[in-house]
Amino acid sequence: MGIGANIQKTRSAAGLTQEQLAAAVGVSRQTVAKWESGETSPDLEHAAALADALGCTVDALVNFDSEGTGLGAPPKGKHLFGSVKVGERGQVVIPKEARDVFGIRPGDKLVVLGEDGKGIALCKEAEFMAGIEAVLEAVRKGAR
Repeated sequence: MGIGANIQKTRSAAGLTQEQLAAAVGVSRQTVAKWESGETSPDLEHAAALADALGCTVDALVNFDSEGTGLGAPPKGKHLFGSVKVGERGQVVIPKEARDVFGIRPGDKLVVLGEDGKGIALCKEAEFMAGIEAVLEAVRKGAR
């Protein structure tokens, strides 16, 4: 999947027309059309402007597999690491890219959070406890 398809899918998902994206980036609608068709590719400066206008990263515009997922590039700070299969005993292997992005190492403890109808999430235990401590401290200060 090339940058052109990622631009097109992400622009469409954002509800923008080619004209609106072109205005945000400072180019013509025809230039955006050429990028989306793959006829040409944006230079680095325009790729950064596109990512900014679309609320994603340059890396996502260049490398995200929008064809495989059917989605546009994910927003900044949001990640799609693919799907995993739950083993016989409930074990799940966290994809290497996810472990790298979030600094998860062998031996780390994770908290498993869930919300009915929404799903589950994992969080490093130390970061979760730091958040809890911050909330408790704020409550203590407010109670004085």
